[in-house]
Amino acid sequence: MAWASPPGLRRGAPSTGERAVPCSSVQETEPPASGLPSPIDKPMRRLIVATAMLTLAASSLPASPPETVVLLHGLGRGPLAMKRLEHTLRNRGFEVLNIGYASQEHDIATLADRTLSPLLGPDAPHTRVHIVTHSLGGILVRKYLADHGTPAHLGRVVMIAPPNQGSEIVDRLRTWRLYRWLNGPAGLQLGTGPDAVPVSLGPLPGDVDVGVIAGDFSWNPLLSACIAGANDGKVSVARTHVAGERDHLTVRSSHTWIMWRRKTIEQVLAFLREGSFGK
Repeated sequence: MAWASPPGLRRGAPSTGERAVPCSSVQETEPPASGLPSPIDKPMRRLIVATAMLTLAASSLPASPPETVVLLHGLGRGPLAMKRLEHTLRNRGFEVLNIGYASQEHDIATLADRTLSPLLGPDAPHTRVHIVTHSLGGILVRKYLADHGTPAHLGRVVMIAPPNQGSEIVDRLRTWRLYRWLNGPAGLQLGTGPDAVPVSLGPLPGDVDVGVIAGDFSWNPLLSACIAGANDGKVSVARTHVAGERDHLTVRSSHTWIMWRRKTIEQVLAFLREGSFGK
C-alpha cells in the first residue's frame, strides 16, 4: 500500500510538523569563474606576462664573450711552464692564450714586438685582454708599452718574478760563454746597469694596472750568494719592484716554480678580478 505525502510536503521531508521549503525557492550558488578568484587577477596576469617577455628577451641576447688572459713564459721556458695557470684560469671562465716565443733567439725589443703586436696592436681584436707573465715575459710587456703606449683594450697585468730592475746574476755571468749560449741576446740585456733594458724602461704608464708577485726562497745557494737581500735564486725581491705598480706581494717560492704555487695562482685571480692582491 503506498503512503501519500501530506499536502505541502515533498517525499522524504521531515515529518515533525516543520514546513518544508518548496524546491522552486531554493537558489543554487554558481561556481566561481575559472582562473584566480581574487580581485588582483588582472595585475598578476600582466606581471606574469611581462616577466615572461623579459626572460625571453634576455635569453635571446648574445652572451658577452669571456675576458681573455694571455700567458707569457720566461727566458728559456715554454708554454708548459704556465700550464697550471692556464688550466685554472680556463676553469674560472677566462679565455686563455698560452703563448710560446723564441726567448733565446732575439733581443727584447724584437721579442716584445713580435709577440705582443698581434695581441695588442691596432689590428688586434679589440676585446679586453689581461696579461700574466713570468720573469722575462714581464719585461716584454714593459718594452711594448714603452714603445707603443697602452692599448685601450689592455686589461690588468700580473708580473710573476720579473727582473724589473735587472738581476745581479746577469752581471756576474754575462761574460761566460755557456751563459751566452743558453740565454741568447735577451738574457744579456737583463743586468742591473743603466744600459740594461729593464732599468732603462723607467716607470710604468699611469693608465695600466700592474701587480707584481715576488719569491723569496732559493734552491741554489751559489746563485743566491750573488744577490743582495731576499731573493728567489735569480732575482731579488727588491728588484722586482717597478715604479707605478698597483700592488706587490711576496710568496715563499723559488724563481723556477713560483707560477705553479697555489698561493700565486690564487693571487693572480684576485688581481685580475679586483685590481689588488687578496693577501
